[in-house]
Amino acid sequence: MFGGIGMWEIILVFLVALLLFGAKRLPEIGSSLGKGIREFKGSLREIEGEFKLPPESPDRDKVNAPPSSSSSDDENNGEPRKLTTSN
Repeated sequence: MFGGIGMWEIILVFLVALLLFGAKRLPEIGSSLGKGIREFKGSLREIEGEFKLPPESPDRDKVNAPPSSSSSDDENNGEPRKLTTSN
């Protein structure tokens, strides 16, 4: 889990933290650290979700575009094009 850190190194770090902050402050520090990590991960998930959204369809922009002159009358059966708008 910790790679090259052994059991004695973990115990030493815990004892130094205990001496620096005291037994009453360690749970507070641990819970605030946990909350910070959760908020950070939530923000990362939100940002990743924004990047994974499907791109908007290019047909959406064509709704208000004027009809092109390249279409043949056979496609429309001689009738003018009807533009639809969606709200």
